[in-house]
Amino acid sequence: MTSSASTKKTPELTSFTLWIMTITTGLVVANIYYNQPLLGDIAHSFKISNGIAGRVSMITQMGYAAGMFFIAPLADMFERKKLMLFAFAAVIVALIGAAMAPDINLLILASFLVGMASLIPQLLIPMAAHLAKPEERGKKIGVVMSGLLIGILLSRTISGFIGAHFGWRAMFFIAAGLMVLMVIMVFFFLPEVEPDYKGSYKNLMKSLIHLFKAEPKLRFAALRGALCFACFSAFWTTIVFLLKENFNMGSDAAGLFGLVGAFGAVAAGLMGRLSDKTDPFKLSFFTLLLVLLSFVVFIFSGHSIIGLVIGVIILDMGVQATHISNQAIIFSLNAEARNRINTIYMVSYFLGGAAGTFLVSSLWGNFHWMGVCVAGIALSTIAIIVHLLNHKSMQNKPTSV
Repeated sequence: MTSSASTKKTPELTSFTLWIMTITTGLVVANIYYNQPLLGDIAHSFKISNGIAGRVSMITQMGYAAGMFFIAPLADMFERKKLMLFAFAAVIVALIGAAMAPDINLLILASFLVGMASLIPQLLIPMAAHLAKPEERGKKIGVVMSGLLIGILLSRTISGFIGAHFGWRAMFFIAAGLMVLMVIMVFFFLPEVEPDYKGSYKNLMKSLIHLFKAEPKLRFAALRGALCFACFSAFWTTIVFLLKENFNMGSDAAGLFGLVGAFGAVAAGLMGRLSDKTDPFKLSFFTLLLVLLSFVVFIFSGHSIIGLVIGVIILDMGVQATHISNQAIIFSLNAEARNRINTIYMVSYFLGGAAGTFLVSSLWGNFHWMGVCVAGIALSTIAIIVHLLNHKSMQNKPTSV
């Protein structure tokens, strides 16, 4: 048994395969964020408040977290390519359901399913880490993460433009069409990777608890990531409301900020390279300071487009660079459990994002932009404190799980 497992052939991570993974990651993750610049249009369409419309974004992120928690660990049990194709079929149906939703409640339900079925990037990123050579792992993860970041940010640009010119429903129909194209790409060009885990689903899920308890570095990265993504989601959920309230701009203007934020993709690729050569803990201290600095800039930029642009660049660089650092940490822990380790980290990450969205959606009605900025400053400050308090645990060698 052991000899056959050890001789199992691992596909080579070619440049072409890496690009397929990167493109797929960017287009699939975009499904989660198309709704954010459209929240104002959705609120107007269903005659509801901006706060209620904001739940669409929150529920989508919660669906993503649910998909990662209940489905992504299966990639350690089943062939990943087949799991991805199943998820593609589900997300296509969910996107069409969102496009045709007759009321806000059905849109929220469809949005949860869109998020849940869009877990494919969280199968591809551990797959890239698995196929990459150890000395190039950070670099390869950085490439795929650049695709994820560009997908997150340009999704807002595209959906803002589509929403302004063709209506918010058109965006979900277009997204479904893009997923059909990606099914074809993945089916024909993505290699098959055999799983390592031989136990039951019940034991697989129990092992998540064991991994979380056994790995202090995983707990640290999960908490730090959750706090950072809460800041990220707090800004991107409410920017459309600010632009409408203070600048009388619509969803297309909110989407254009995604182009500005694409500078963070540069930081993602750079962090991937640096994490292979330098201490990620020390590097991350400065990236967390960038997140805090961005909200200091935002607090003075409620009526300044230039200030908002500067803040967006700083925020996205800080959040995405910290995220890459976190992933460099967790993927160095246990090779046979990479999907489960990534599941724990990313579920925490998106629960943090959903919490940030919920927090600022609740604050907006009474405190507007000031409430968002104070929340961002508080969350990023907590992230820095958590970072500094975990210095000793980060110096320990990875435990065997």
